[in-house]
Amino acid sequence: MKKSIVFIYLLVSSIGFAQQDPMASMYFFNPLQFNAGYAGSRESFNVTSVTRKQWVGFEGAPTTQFVSIHTPIARKRIGIGATINYDKIGSRSAFNASANFAYHMQLNKNNLKLSFGASAGLFQNQYNFNDLSVVDPTDPNISNSYSSITPNFGFGLYLYNKRFYAGLSSPHLLKKSIDNNTGNSFTQQHLFLAVGYVHPLNSVIDLKPSALVRYTSNTPITADINVSAFFYKKFWTGVMYRMNESVGVNVGIQLVPSLMLGYSYDFPVNQLIMNQWGSHEFALIFDFKNSKSTFISPRYF
Repeated sequence: MKKSIVFIYLLVSSIGFAQQDPMASMYFFNPLQFNAGYAGSRESFNVTSVTRKQWVGFEGAPTTQFVSIHTPIARKRIGIGATINYDKIGSRSAFNASANFAYHMQLNKNNLKLSFGASAGLFQNQYNFNDLSVVDPTDPNISNSYSSITPNFGFGLYLYNKRFYAGLSSPHLLKKSIDNNTGNSFTQQHLFLAVGYVHPLNSVIDLKPSALVRYTSNTPITADINVSAFFYKKFWTGVMYRMNESVGVNVGIQLVPSLMLGYSYDFPVNQLIMNQWGSHEFALIFDFKNSKSTFISPRYF
């Protein structure tokens, strides 16, 4: 089915001049996507997969897949990992693959650690406007397709212990053109600030507030605020607010010590509230440890 040129134009413009990094409501379970310093911090061989379907019912709306793998080595002083994400919005798609490296330094006897991370990879951007329904068939920008592959580098700082974390990162350090029509669209330099804390209310409930703040030049600062409650260290439920955009809920279960399942639903509260049924997100988190390690309790982040 051919897509509406108006909707595609708005989405393409937002990609060219705002944030290219796809969003995720359960960001707290997949920080490696935006912070290379997270690699190896779970002290296990971790595989995380996230699938997001945004604005269901809106033709051409974003769909995103994330996959990350990381593990500690060298007596847990070094973390290595890899991330892949694919994002499609209308007739545009983007693919990003990166390798991650982090050095972890213990700061005190209470197991507070600081990691320094770096990432390097490739970013592919492409679009194909040939199948669009157009108002002006003489517009030279419509009957066009484009694909580019550019290098990508990032850095991340990650301060953490078993109940607290704070991270500062930039997954895109280079500014590269992603449009052969006007030359006005570029990969933007994003800055992420993430914080979270786990507070045990009693022997049954642990409360976990967290926040993720994003900054991109020439765009407003955005923030995700989430508050989750963990019950018996096996189930969680939470609420989320994305500043000036959406509200949502998330739930999850620790099926076994090595496997967690998560689901989130968020609904816009801005002008996108009409003609769609919200966004769905599913997460699978695998943690594998060697035979000499034991899981005292599931990881909170």
